[in-house]
Amino acid sequence: MHAHLNKLLNEHEAKGKGVIGKLIDLNESHKKISDGINDPEKNVITEPRADSLEEGLDPRPDGNLIYSINDRPPWYLCILLGFQHYILAFGGILAVPLILAEPLCIKENNAAKSQLISTIFFVSGLCTLLQTTFGTRLPILQGGTFTFITPTLAILALPKWRCPDMSATAQPNTTDSAALLVDGDEVWKVRIREIQGAILVASMLQLVLGLSGLVGLVLRFIGPLAIAPTINLIGLSLFIQAGQKSGAHWGIAALTVCLILLFSQYLSKVNLPLIAYKDKKWKVFQYPLFKLFSALFGMCGAWLVCFLLTYFNALPSSPNEYGYMARTDINLNAVKSAAWFYVPYPGQWGLPTVSVSSVLGMMAGVLASTMESIGDYYACARLSGAPPPPTHAINRGIAVEGVGCILAALWGSGNGTTSYSQNIAALGITRVGSRLVLQTAGLLMIILGLFGKFSAVFITIPDPVIGGMFLIMFGMVAAVGISNLQYVDLNSSRNLLILGFSTFSGLVLPTWFHSNPGMINTGIKELDQLIMILFTTHMFIGGFFGFVLDNTIPGTEEERGIKSWRKVDAGSKIHMTDQSCYNLPFCTNFIQRFKLLHYLPFLPSLESQELGTHL
Repeated sequence: MHAHLNKLLNEHEAKGKGVIGKLIDLNESHKKISDGINDPEKNVITEPRADSLEEGLDPRPDGNLIYSINDRPPWYLCILLGFQHYILAFGGILAVPLILAEPLCIKENNAAKSQLISTIFFVSGLCTLLQTTFGTRLPILQGGTFTFITPTLAILALPKWRCPDMSATAQPNTTDSAALLVDGDEVWKVRIREIQGAILVASMLQLVLGLSGLVGLVLRFIGPLAIAPTINLIGLSLFIQAGQKSGAHWGIAALTVCLILLFSQYLSKVNLPLIAYKDKKWKVFQYPLFKLFSALFGMCGAWLVCFLLTYFNALPSSPNEYGYMARTDINLNAVKSAAWFYVPYPGQWGLPTVSVSSVLGMMAGVLASTMESIGDYYACARLSGAPPPPTHAINRGIAVEGVGCILAALWGSGNGTTSYSQNIAALGITRVGSRLVLQTAGLLMIILGLFGKFSAVFITIPDPVIGGMFLIMFGMVAAVGISNLQYVDLNSSRNLLILGFSTFSGLVLPTWFHSNPGMINTGIKELDQLIMILFTTHMFIGGFFGFVLDNTIPGTEEERGIKSWRKVDAGSKIHMTDQSCYNLPFCTNFIQRFKLLHYLPFLPSLESQELGTHL
């Protein structure tokens, strides 16, 4: 009898160890996923502090979440948290039309800038709803992407698309075709139609990658040594735009940088007491306000200083004097002349034009955006209480991002859409990973994008304030690229050669081609444009050389960082939550009924459904 009891106890102990072992493996896999996040900001918030929010709220066992992915917070909380996500994303989304204003020849056209801002916010909200409802179904916000800016600037730098000298319109004998246009708006509309066409066709590649399941195949050949120079050069290549804006008044730009650093770093651990009503009681809890709204507070603080300096006439009033661009009354007419309501619609700038050279150049941005988003999916899943995303959810997410970029091209935002890392970071800080909150944020972006005067207010932000924001933002983008090297053996001369050559070539070749535009003369105009766009796109050159050299020069998987890179997938089959959160809404029974649909790479297979049922 005793022997039998001992046997049972031993078996029970062994089972207990097995369960504990699985939990340990799960914890390690979560750590690996968090290590795989590209954005340094994400690493800061991977473990939300229990004392940073109201202690009276009932924490969840997985990550101390207040609301998990499938939970539905009260409507008023959804609106507040959704507006917070809107505020977090507005800096990145707003930066896109402000960067493109000058190369699109609308630097002085405030009405056009207001319309572009309304359009990109409207489209971002629409794409957010699509991604959270039909894509990965993760609480992930979509917004304008910097990966499309580099090829866009390369296209607009071609002699064909350079802005005309508007003073030439008064000369009857001018040969500049753009100057002969009767409608002044046509000068910039013809340029944005070219960008629309390039994004429209190039985004088909992202759609095909997702629907066909080729994402997994492509990932096998792309490692950190291809990703690092690609993303790094996105930030480095934009230093001219940051310098031009900041140079309008270096004092104001420095103030903006200092304020953002103050709120995001020095005061990041300072929580402010806020009052909340729960369980029929008023409670005080600590909230990381500075950490959440560091960019917003920094920009608003510098904006306020500029307003005061303008009000007391401390800034020059002549456009030819240094510091004039720091005034806040330069573009006030933009708010006055803007319509109260502006409804963006597809084809509002005309029918998109397509050229092979522009499309191929834009494809480099599409591939870079795809690689970034895959890493964002894993981070978002972990912070929202969902299991690591299965392959069908990743494929569907990439496909929906392709659809989002196509919609952005049809609407004419001048850019595409991608997943936003800073909003993923907010999930860990707020401990709210509800999908409904991000869907509410998408609705808010659509609604606020319809108010023309609201969008026009952003145009009054002085150039040096925007420049200071660019210094921080573009620097972070470059640093995110470098952070991918954490997986690589940097003591290897092979890796240092690949990294150094690909990054340096991505800076040298575009500079040379910009300085010598007439050197390319093959006799075929389209081929000349293709070569110019590809070889003046920094990220394409860096990513291309990194990809080719990393896959041709012999090296072990440990040395190349491939082994650590792929460990992001570890633990995808060991999770205490099922994968039903990734199933499409309203059609789960229909998909289960027809077995043929289970073979589509963007729909759950029988194996994944059984796995989700039993876990």
